[in-house]
Amino acid sequence: MSRPEPRARYGRYVGGPDPLAPPLDLSEALDAVSEGVMAGYSPEQSLREFLRTGGRDQPGLDEMAGRVQRRRRELLQRHRLGGTLEEISALLDEALLAERGQLARDTGMDPMDRTLREMTIENLPDSPAAAVGELKDYDWASTDAREAYRRIQDLMGAEALDARFAGMKQALENATDADRAAVSEMLSDLTDLLDKHARGEDTPEDFRDFMDKHSDAFPEQPRDVDELIDTLAKRAAAAQRMMRSMTPEQREELMALSQQAFGSPELMEQLGRLDGLLQSLRPGEDWDGSEDFEGSEGLGMSEGTAAMAELGDLDRLAEQLSRSDRSPLSELDLEAVSRHLGREAAVSVQTLARLEQQMRDSGYLTRRQNGDLRLSPAALRKLGRSLLHDAAQRLSGRTGARETRLSGAAGEQTGSSRAWEFGDVESWDVPRTVGNAISRIAAEGGEPGAGIRLLPEDIEVRETEARTQAAVALLVDTSFSMAMEGRWVPMKRTALALHHLVSTRFRQDRLQLISFGRFAQTRTVEDLLALDAQYEAGTNLHHALLLAGRYFREHPTMQPVLLIVTDGEPTAHLLSGGEPWFAYPPDPETIRTTVDELDRVARFGATTTFFRLGDDPGLSRFLDALARRVDGTVVAPDVDDLGAAVVGRFLHSRRGRSSPGDPWSAGGRWAM
Repeated sequence: MSRPEPRARYGRYVGGPDPLAPPLDLSEALDAVSEGVMAGYSPEQSLREFLRTGGRDQPGLDEMAGRVQRRRRELLQRHRLGGTLEEISALLDEALLAERGQLARDTGMDPMDRTLREMTIENLPDSPAAAVGELKDYDWASTDAREAYRRIQDLMGAEALDARFAGMKQALENATDADRAAVSEMLSDLTDLLDKHARGEDTPEDFRDFMDKHSDAFPEQPRDVDELIDTLAKRAAAAQRMMRSMTPEQREELMALSQQAFGSPELMEQLGRLDGLLQSLRPGEDWDGSEDFEGSEGLGMSEGTAAMAELGDLDRLAEQLSRSDRSPLSELDLEAVSRHLGREAAVSVQTLARLEQQMRDSGYLTRRQNGDLRLSPAALRKLGRSLLHDAAQRLSGRTGARETRLSGAAGEQTGSSRAWEFGDVESWDVPRTVGNAISRIAAEGGEPGAGIRLLPEDIEVRETEARTQAAVALLVDTSFSMAMEGRWVPMKRTALALHHLVSTRFRQDRLQLISFGRFAQTRTVEDLLALDAQYEAGTNLHHALLLAGRYFREHPTMQPVLLIVTDGEPTAHLLSGGEPWFAYPPDPETIRTTVDELDRVARFGATTTFFRLGDDPGLSRFLDALARRVDGTVVAPDVDDLGAAVVGRFLHSRRGRSSPGDPWSAGGRWAM
């Protein structure tokens, strides 16, 4: 007879990262980091900011920190200390009531003895601790009263032990004298082990021997003596903080009652010695703190210690979260997060840690020799594609058909074709595109005659050869007003979109980025994206035009294209010694030198476009005059349309001709 196959059982995965979880989507994090970089923050700061705030469907570290603080407030506002005192008072009342009843019923008792007993219980002090102390040697007539009084002594012992050894209170319910003797022996062996460790005389065998004998008292199952000390020190420190959080009256009562634990002060003497050793071995624990409990639910000593331990864990979590800008998230205590905030919170933190690590391992961030993180070329390409796609969509929405705007911009057709990529400006190869779609549908098992639906991967475009090469100079204003008016990031997004277009679809062209504030400077796209806004008075278009002219001279066989983005009139120019001269309002000499330099650049045959940001009428009149002087164009886009405007003008300049549907041919000036 064959044995039945065992049934498979399924449940929620409770290990580390879910091996079946989908791969993390880094695009949202990359976009956030890129936006931060363009706003002037470092990639490291931008990544940390994303981890703090989280994404659309991913709680961030700020949310986790908020949960920690809410849990902390909940503990303090729900509970109050003193539950053990209330329980002892109730047990004492129970014992005295039973004793009075027994004295009233026992008619055979000697009258003098009865009177003495009644005087003893009726004249007890109001303090529960003092009353329990006076009744230490009282000969109870009632069996129930004697049992209630014994429970007071056992309760104090169990609470004192449970405050330092989690679970001890339950283990000592209905404990026998042998159980109490075993606890006393464990405490003696423990203090001996810690004493040897403090002197540096303990061995691993000492620890193993101790755990072999007393492992039932330590559900945490520490692996070595240091783990044992860590566990005990946290609990003992929490017990001390709990005592310090009580009122002086409550603390005095409990300390006096503790001397009656198990009927003698021996237990507290052992625990006092243990606490002293732990404090000397782990002085870094919080032994002196306290909290203000404001709620109505009473907590006993052990429960209060557990609450204080949880508050300590929450404080450590809060500190770890606050250090997340300086240390990796993998160092967060996920077990503590799960224990105090729930499993879903732990999964969220784990996801953030994975995201942080994968962002660092993805190749989107690179570390320079000085240790700074930068966006990698792969990240710049990905971001550039996204920005170019956005610019294309804006252009399409404003100018109508795609073909009238982009077709043929790359040059003459070669007769061959290739797969379409976003940003391609060549005409479609219709026969090959339709043929690809038919082949795909057949491979997918589609029915003949059901119609043809094109997908992006079906499209092929006709390859072209460049008719001319262009030397493009993009001059971007980096004066402080650009940042102050919210134009800093759009300016950088524009530069990256144009850079991506030139480097991927017009590889025969050359692009030079030139920033101009008080000085002008040629920059790589990486340097421009990392540029932080600084207060610097001056808009030195003169210097920028000097650099553009030098660039055009270095490429004499290329078609020069000059694109200038600015939000202010020139207020600075270079003196003969190379030093900047600044004046506001603009000095006539600054205007003259700037116009003269523009005239020199125009002699190269440059196609010139000015992109005016803002509504300054003085700037508008000035740029209009410059455009008429060099047969150029002024474009006044909204700041969000700047990228589309620059890309569109580049494509227009690159074609070298206009068509009836071209929005850029409207009389030399166009506003988006």
